[in-house]
Amino acid sequence: MTYEILLFAHLLGACVLLGTGAGIAFFMVVSNQSRDPALIAHVAGIVVLADTLFTATAAILQPITGWLLAREVGWPLTEGWILASLGLYVFVGMFWLPVVWIQMRLRRLAEAARDSGTQLPEEYRRLYRVWFAFGFPAFGAVLAIIWLMLTKPSF
Repeated sequence: MTYEILLFAHLLGACVLLGTGAGIAFFMVVSNQSRDPALIAHVAGIVVLADTLFTATAAILQPITGWLLAREVGWPLTEGWILASLGLYVFVGMFWLPVVWIQMRLRRLAEAARDSGTQLPEEYRRLYRVWFAFGFPAFGAVLAIIWLMLTKPSF
């Protein structure tokens, strides 16, 4: 029973990371296309909240449930697929942490443009491009981690 609970918790965490990441990206991209500072500020606020509540929580719990699951099953953490997953997890974090800061900055820039009745500044457009570009390697790495979890290839 312990195995099933840990597996469920770990799988649920992976779903939250993948789903929240995809949802956040979708809503940020769609709101950005409007070029409306009020809409972008509103959506970016929701995105920051979702990242704080869901992504951060899952990101903290995921390695814990993974370690407990490996211990329960008897997999050494030196298994190739586990080491690869952990390396990719760190890689994702190297993109996600700056993205969180960028999302907060994008929200503040959109709020300032909304409040002053001006267009979004060049800094917003520059940061948005970085935010957009950072999503591809991070999302790809999350997919790779899920593949490793499911297939457990031997290296």
